[in-house]
Amino acid sequence: MADPVLLARLSAAALTDEGTRKRTGWVIAVVFSPLILVLALLCSLAAGGSSGNTSAVELCFSGGELPPDTPEEYAAAIEDMRTSFALLDEAAAAVNEQLEGGESLDALRVKAIFYVLYFGAEVHGDAQSFVDCFVSRGPQLVPVTDLEEIYRRTGVVTPEQQANAEAVYNLVRYGSAGGIGGSDAPFIGADGFCSPVGENWRNIVTSEFGYRKDPFTGQTKGHSGMDLAVPTGTSVRAALPGTVTISQYSSSYGYYVMIDHGGGLATLYAHNSRLLVKVGQTVNAGDIVSLSGSTGRSTGPHLHFEVRVNGERTDPRSYLP
Repeated sequence: MADPVLLARLSAAALTDEGTRKRTGWVIAVVFSPLILVLALLCSLAAGGSSGNTSAVELCFSGGELPPDTPEEYAAAIEDMRTSFALLDEAAAAVNEQLEGGESLDALRVKAIFYVLYFGAEVHGDAQSFVDCFVSRGPQLVPVTDLEEIYRRTGVVTPEQQANAEAVYNLVRYGSAGGIGGSDAPFIGADGFCSPVGENWRNIVTSEFGYRKDPFTGQTKGHSGMDLAVPTGTSVRAALPGTVTISQYSSSYGYYVMIDHGGGLATLYAHNSRLLVKVGQTVNAGDIVSLSGSTGRSTGPHLHFEVRVNGERTDPRSYLP
């Protein structure tokens, strides 16, 4: 496999050309950023000792001394990112001075997206221009609050890049790539079935499959899945390998995903805040397919998880690891 850092550098090289930068804006072709991020998040930067668990994300965002045996290339990438973060903070502060009504930019969001696009890249571009992607200039300067619009402006164009940006943001803000109470890694049982929200799923069940009192009407009614209490923005993972058959919004499920696993087995993930896969896309067990939320017919942030066998809804508890 080609060196992902080298590939990122080649992709970022276009930014050195002023004409190319103006034509493409901040949409750069760092299609290998998921590889870089996974490497930075999961690989040990030191050969041994307690410092070996220090990730590149923590070193970039929180500072601190690099382990003495950090590979030279990663040390350089971390130092470059720290320098860029200082410039981004200055640019964000300048923008905040122009905002009215006590509004301010989420500087952590700015840096998390920047990290995903540029970690390991040789050229990072202009900090002020990047920060300007997070504000709208009109009669009055206002922050852009639509995350999809921010992603479009900055060049986070793939579902993988978006998932990585969320993971970095959550890791720094909450200490977990999955958000508050989220899981950093897939939890997969011996039979290959993956919990959509990590190994702690048993402790966050708020409503079982079967008959229950409907939270809206108070009447006894069948519940087609299992509700798992997770904060908005928690990573939701595919239970098994399969093909996405539905990725859309409905008035009841909100933003939801359905995956066909073959043999008549399908799973459904509902009430999400964001969908990260498209119809026809193939996924593996543990892949992040959405971010949890409270859309549709929902009383609060949670994941509604269904297992269907030949179209019939069945108890997910019988399948979860």
